[in-house]
Amino acid sequence: MDCNFGDACGETRWKQWGQIPWQHLGPGEYIGPPRMPDVPVYLVRVDDLIEFRYVATRYQSGKQYRIQAGDELRIESLVDPNINRVVTVQPDGTITLLLLDQVQAVRLTIAELTLLLKEKYKEFYKIFDLTVSPVKTNTRLDDLLAAVNNRFNAGGQGQQVKVAADGTISLTKLGKVPTQGLSLDELAAEVNARYAEYVEGLEVTPILTQRAPHFMYVLGDVKLGGRFQMDRPTTVMQALALANGINNGGNLRQVVVFRRAEDWRLIATKLDIRGAVYGTRPTPADEIFLRDSDIVLVPKSSIKRTDDLIELIMTNGVYRVFPVQFGQQNF
Repeated sequence: MDCNFGDACGETRWKQWGQIPWQHLGPGEYIGPPRMPDVPVYLVRVDDLIEFRYVATRYQSGKQYRIQAGDELRIESLVDPNINRVVTVQPDGTITLLLLDQVQAVRLTIAELTLLLKEKYKEFYKIFDLTVSPVKTNTRLDDLLAAVNNRFNAGGQGQQVKVAADGTISLTKLGKVPTQGLSLDELAAEVNARYAEYVEGLEVTPILTQRAPHFMYVLGDVKLGGRFQMDRPTTVMQALALANGINNGGNLRQVVVFRRAEDWRLIATKLDIRGAVYGTRPTPADEIFLRDSDIVLVPKSSIKRTDDLIELIMTNGVYRVFPVQFGQQNF
């Protein structure tokens, strides 16, 4: 039987049987075929563990480089060799030069700084020429890569973070970044866009290393109720199998599944799994897939509830209060 041959609900009956490819893998059936993905696009959620890999790119930038604090520059002049030196841009954005003392250099291009220094030195020299050469640039990138360097732990340049309960992650230099409901491609675009405002020449790739744990709950008239972890697609029948099956007297017609929607509101549905349990329906429509945090409740049948009521009133009630042994008399 194949549910694709059924009615609008996709459910068939045994009388609609026909030939289908049942075991075309032969002895490899235990592996199973390469099925469709569980979800078309995985969306990040709370408690996911994500590793971010940091790589320094060597792509040609479309804009001129601007000097940063920590950069090293070589100043050379053929007019006065005393001016020649290698200077480091200080945290306040300045460099210190002969005769000029401190000069603001941060956020200037090399050409702009060269022109600025030539104009300032004209106060001391009638004829003056000068060259500014970069020795060490993009030091922000070096500092960032050093902060996330994990090579001694065989982790490369990166950091591993867990999505917090508020749906955010905390990354070096960025602070909190909203991630809840984003795909990995969308997360990569968001993180790289934020880092681009801080440093150039960096590419960050997020890798999902561990998914958040998913659980379902089975309770009611089952043999072993409790919480069960979902590490693969799980149906109602599979959940009941994890609970060691249904007790004699469980109501198979009114199995209830409680579910929390995206906004945490409570929704529920009622299932009739009699045909599935008894094997009278080959492709039961009520054999649905469960979602994370679903609660499967198997209520007692009306006969079982009546039996429990009689036991409660008679056995544990009247007979316990009046322990009379009927049929026996003392003479």
